[in-house]
Amino acid sequence: MTGILNYWAFCLTVLVFLALPGPGTFAILTSSAKGGLRGGFVALCGLMLGDWFLMAAALLGVAALLQAHPAVFKGVQYLGVAYLGWVGGNLLFRKGGASSATLLPIDHGRFLRQSFLITLINPKAIVFYMAFFPLFIDPATAQVPWTFFAMALTITVLTLFYGGLLVLVGNFAAQRLGKHPVVAKLASRLAGIALIGFGAKLAVND
Repeated sequence: MTGILNYWAFCLTVLVFLALPGPGTFAILTSSAKGGLRGGFVALCGLMLGDWFLMAAALLGVAALLQAHPAVFKGVQYLGVAYLGWVGGNLLFRKGGASSATLLPIDHGRFLRQSFLITLINPKAIVFYMAFFPLFIDPATAQVPWTFFAMALTITVLTLFYGGLLVLVGNFAAQRLGKHPVVAKLASRLAGIALIGFGAKLAVND
């Protein structure tokens, strides 16, 4: 795809990040448990709205950097590779399970607003978008704003797909996963290896 490096690796990396347990994941699970399918999908919409705010802010910053300082943009890409490796290393070597705490409590009937705020105040989400987008942008062929719109749209579609699965089968899977911490730990290790591998591939291709 024009302007996007390693498009399929981009999609796979997004899916790996989506699958990592975090405030957004548990917001959807909690909303589904309290409000059924409707509550789960309303919470998913709130998360996606928050993602669009963060993506818009990140892409505006990336676009300005790309146009004004191409050499600095290249350095940012290497920082993105390092960030990917850091996240993967934490997943690979950390001890204990993932925390199920959200940044805000989930109350019945307020799923949209609460999940939207959870996304906006999640510092990991902000850092993720600022570090992630430059990794997959080809400065030579990028077409602002169409390349950025394509990346944001891809993330939205993948989030809708994965979030929909969470709503439909997430509670069942979460309950089973909670009863088998060894499986949860193995899934975390595999995600870490995948992220480190994606980072290495991007660094070599560069």
